[in-house]
Amino acid sequence: MVRVKGGTQNHKNHKKVLGLAKGYRMSRHRLIKVATQEVLHAGQYAFAGRKLRKRDFRSLWITRMNASLSEQGIKYSVFINKLTLAGVTVDRKIMSQMAVEYPAAFAKLVAEVMTRAEGAKSPAPGVAKVAAPKKKAQAAVVA
Repeated sequence: MVRVKGGTQNHKNHKKVLGLAKGYRMSRHRLIKVATQEVLHAGQYAFAGRKLRKRDFRSLWITRMNASLSEQGIKYSVFINKLTLAGVTVDRKIMSQMAVEYPAAFAKLVAEVMTRAEGAKSPAPGVAKVAAPKKKAQAAVVA
């Protein structure tokens, strides 16, 4: 049987990993074992970072809206509650962009939501009413 050498394939794989590890410090961009570990870890951090970016942007949008709402004397949580009661479906990204770029239009939106919510006593259709959790009676501790 003929002996098959895998040098070219190994060299190709090593070049690929070392190319991905380009810019890493010390032996992390030179040694194949260490570079492989670092590239795998970098992939994990990148995956997690993509999820965290969504969380960060949502909190940024909420902060922007809260700042604009506080100028009008309304709390963010109250506004979101009134928004669901009024049955308005505008996402936080668009509302925060309105609050920053078009404050007058955002103020009109807030006024419209507040007037609509006052008229609507029950939640809008399709919105489930959530009951408050019942408090459990505290057990008496016998010493």
